[in-house]
Amino acid sequence: MEKVLVVEDEVAINQVLKVYLQKEGYQVVQAFDGNEAIRLFQQELPALVLLDVMLPETNGWKILETIRMKGNCPVIMLTALDEITYRLNGLKGGADDYITKPFIADEVVARVQAVLRRSGIKTKPDGVKQFGQLTVNWKSHSVSLYGVTIPLSPRDLALFLFIAQHPNQTFTREQLLDRVWGMDYEGSDRAVDLAVKRIRKALGEWSIHEGEIKTLRGLGYQFCVKD
Repeated sequence: MEKVLVVEDEVAINQVLKVYLQKEGYQVVQAFDGNEAIRLFQQELPALVLLDVMLPETNGWKILETIRMKGNCPVIMLTALDEITYRLNGLKGGADDYITKPFIADEVVARVQAVLRRSGIKTKPDGVKQFGQLTVNWKSHSVSLYGVTIPLSPRDLALFLFIAQHPNQTFTREQLLDRVWGMDYEGSDRAVDLAVKRIRKALGEWSIHEGEIKTLRGLGYQFCVKD
C-alpha cells in the first residue's frame, strides 16, 4: 500500500483528499502545518507528497526545498495561486505536478496515480515481501525469520524497513541519518554503524545463505539480496 502525505492546513480539504485517496487504496498521513509536514515526511517516508503552498509555520516552497535535499520523492503542489509564474516556480523547484484550487478530488487522485506511475514506484502486495526465509511486513512494521518475529528497537526497525524497501541500493551514512534519524539529529554517524551491527546480529545465519547488509567501503551500506 503506497503512502501519501497530505499537507494542507484547511481541515475540510485535507479530510476530503484523505477519503478519496483511501478509497483508491492509498495509506494517508495528514499534516496541517509546515513544521509537522517536515517531521512526518522524515518519519513516514511517503511515496508521494501532496503539498499546499500557503501553510502556517513553514511554507510549501521551503518544504519542497527540504524534500528535494533528501531525495526524489514525488511532490504535487496544491495552491490557489494560479499565475503562471507560481506554476513555473513550483516546477523549477522540483515539483512533479501543480494543481490549482478549487479542484475536483477525483482529478487529484488521478494526478497522484499518474505521477506514481511515472516515478516507477510499485506497490508491494499487502505491504509484505519475502527475502528467502525472511519476511518484511511494512504494514505491521515487523520483521520475522522462519516465522518468528525478530525483536528490534524502534530505531533499528525503522532503519531496516527503509533499506529493505530498496534492495541492492547503496546509501551513505548521511543519507540514512537523514531518512531514519531525521534532519535535526546532531549525534555521530557512528549511530548507523552500531544499528547495522545490531541488525546483522539479529539476522544471524540468514546473512550467510540468503542475503546481507553489505558494507561498501567509502560508499555506505546496501541491503544485498540474492535472486
